[in-house]
Amino acid sequence: MGSFFSSDSTPEKPSSSYEPSSVLTFHSSPRWQLHFNSVKETSQLMVIDFSASWCGPCKFMEPVLNGMAAKFTEVQFVKLDVDELPDVAQEFGVQGMPTFVLLKKGKEVDRVVGAQKNDLEKKIEKHRDLVAAT
Repeated sequence: MGSFFSSDSTPEKPSSSYEPSSVLTFHSSPRWQLHFNSVKETSQLMVIDFSASWCGPCKFMEPVLNGMAAKFTEVQFVKLDVDELPDVAQEFGVQGMPTFVLLKKGKEVDRVVGAQKNDLEKKIEKHRDLVAAT
């Protein structure tokens, strides 16, 4: 009798809820700066999630952000911990968490403060649609 599994097949990606997140995470300012400098001239929308490991609303938004990253594949999602990168948080004027900063060509085009998933999604939809126009 045949088997459902083939010993010579390559492993597949896990199913949807177990796929690795497409949200980039940076743990050092120099690495973040290298990445930021490499994408700031593009018109691709970038959403930066400024959060902290101890922040309850940030934990609530983590699966939401992962879902948005899967839905809006043309948008780049980045997660930065304010305790690990306080200089970057200060540079962007982050005062509360979570703060989501939306950037195009290295400049802020919008911002959402707090666990406002509907507001964040609307702003992502608004600014990602402007890619063709820029």
